[in-house]
Amino acid sequence: MTDQQPSKEERILRAVKRALTDVAKDTFTKPGYRHPLSDDTVEGIRQCLALISARERELNEAAGRSMDARPRFIDEPGSSVVVPLNIPGSKKKDPQ
Repeated sequence: MTDQQPSKEERILRAVKRALTDVAKDTFTKPGYRHPLSDDTVEGIRQCLALISARERELNEAAGRSMDARPRFIDEPGSSVVVPLNIPGSKKKDPQ
């Protein structure tokens, strides 16, 4: 498979991961209220997400892809910083 085309397994893992995280988001409760899911169900979701992440890591390592890519906002500053070096008395003179 190429980097552009995820395998069927990768697509399945992504879909299941998305569904599980959507369930977690949709059932979020305010502090002090009882969660609608049982403790065993919440723990099961955590274990499934951990297994999915581990398998995604294995697939990426096998394909030679790195896992350090992170999403960035367009207006987010870059990681490199350019520092201008203005040394006093070293101004170039105009050749006029």
